[in-house]
Amino acid sequence: MNVAILGTGSVGQALTQKLDETGHTIFMGTRNVEESLQRTGKDDWGNPQVGAWIAEHPDIQLLTFKEAVEKGSDLIVFAMNGASALNCLEMIGKELLAGKTMMDISNPLDFSQGFPPSLFVSNTDSLGEQIQQAYPDLKVVKTLNTISNPVMVNPQALEGDHTVFVSGNDEEAKQKVKGVLQSFGWAEKNIIDLGDITTARGTEMILPLWVRLFGKLQTPFFNFHVNIQQQS
Repeated sequence: MNVAILGTGSVGQALTQKLDETGHTIFMGTRNVEESLQRTGKDDWGNPQVGAWIAEHPDIQLLTFKEAVEKGSDLIVFAMNGASALNCLEMIGKELLAGKTMMDISNPLDFSQGFPPSLFVSNTDSLGEQIQQAYPDLKVVKTLNTISNPVMVNPQALEGDHTVFVSGNDEEAKQKVKGVLQSFGWAEKNIIDLGDITTARGTEMILPLWVRLFGKLQTPFFNFHVNIQQQS
């Protein structure tokens, strides 16, 4: 597939590298290409900024958001801060987004009061729903938003079974996304399809717990496991 990755941080980098390794053609999208290429230091977590990362991955094209979607038309992966979602998609436009499948990995994290963050939407709405409502012809599939990026692309980094969730209105789009998850190494039995996009409320509201677990455990190498009792 030709895939557009929207986002150049550590999540976007991890997904780009994995999708590239599994045989897809990747176009990484950013707001301003020249400014992004000039960022050659490290981020607050010690990860390489995109300019340094792209220099080490010359086969990956860094383009504007719109150009990336024009070329990566088979699948869009939104891997940015959730607060930037609607603005980013507005720069691409409804016409270009119509009919496309988008893996939405973002969360509505609000850092305005410092750390740990709160959520700027919850309970009766979700960021996934807001994106779907704003772009009704875009097939939004919320997934991977409850997992750190090293585990997203390598579930075998953790021993045993653990769970990834999927939410979305379009069944065909969800099947495409599930195929991508399986190519990452997620077993079919560990992928739980929660239902339509309103179920993204539940997975987005896991994030406050995830953040506090990260603070306690001091490692991103953990995940949630739903243990299902098999009926006899």
